[in-house]
Amino acid sequence: MRQWILRAWVLCWLILVWMLLWGNVSAANALSGLVIALVITVLLPLPPVPIEGRLHPLSLLRLGVQVAYYLVLSSVQVAWLAIKPGPPPRTAVLRAHLALKSDLVLALAVNIINLIPGSIVLEIDQTRRMIYVHVIDVGSDRSVNRFYHQVAEVERLLIASFERRTDWQPSPEREDA
Repeated sequence: MRQWILRAWVLCWLILVWMLLWGNVSAANALSGLVIALVITVLLPLPPVPIEGRLHPLSLLRLGVQVAYYLVLSSVQVAWLAIKPGPPPRTAVLRAHLALKSDLVLALAVNIINLIPGSIVLEIDQTRRMIYVHVIDVGSDRSVNRFYHQVAEVERLLIASFERRTDWQPSPEREDA
């Protein structure tokens, strides 16, 4: 039953996106959106994503607040680097290890890090859980430590939100590997 509800939700969402793309709510757009949504979901299905942990809303709220803080702080820092006189800031590719178990949560971590101005993930080593991130302003040890602190804080909050040890149940696919 849950799977059918999820499929219906995906169909409705795709129909809505189709109508928004056309900029007109009409029966013809709804019908053509349904056809496109069915083609997408039947011919191009996404693989199932295993849910291995449990959501903790308060930790998720803390994660959201912390990410919002990092977004504002990093935006101000990047803006200052853009207007301050002198040579451009030093940049580098830094490597960070993430102790996240779920591929879904790893993808969420990468997206959060990409959203923070001044950094972009260039490569993900999925098996070793390493990410390689291009970082603006690595001219001092303080700047480098700030980057590693942000990554560690995002990781800690993601684990608290989705991957607590007491709630973790590996999917059958993971146990075989």
